[in-house]
Amino acid sequence: MTDAPTTLDALFAAAVAARERAYAPYSGFTVGAALITPDGAIHAGCNVENAAYPVGACAEAGAISAMVAGGGRRIAAMLVVAGGEGLCTPCGACRQRIREFAAPDTPVHVAGPEGLRRSFTLEQLLPASFGPDVLDAARSAP
Repeated sequence: MTDAPTTLDALFAAAVAARERAYAPYSGFTVGAALITPDGAIHAGCNVENAAYPVGACAEAGAISAMVAGGGRRIAAMLVVAGGEGLCTPCGACRQRIREFAAPDTPVHVAGPEGLRRSFTLEQLLPASFGPDVLDAARSAP
């Protein structure tokens, strides 16, 4: 799976559409995320806040949940879109969630309403990560 412009365009459109449905009455900071699986399926999610602040859900978590519910198990690429001037990279917890279903070289794109702002690999966002492969290696060790 490559990140051809059409793939980025499709991820951007899905993330923007999800962001428009975000529920952020407390912060007003809406986020959308979309991912694509190796077979080309796109899944999107948005942030959902809650009056009990730590109970909210991130857009990336929503997209991953949609992927899993749809039968997917691998992320080929992800795009996150938010407003404001700064980069809205996935939070630490979401970086670990992405790692569960993605390889270190998986592209994670960060966008604003105007379009792509920057691209990273998961390894750049979560260096020396702990993933399923670490558990597999530990299970097979003598």
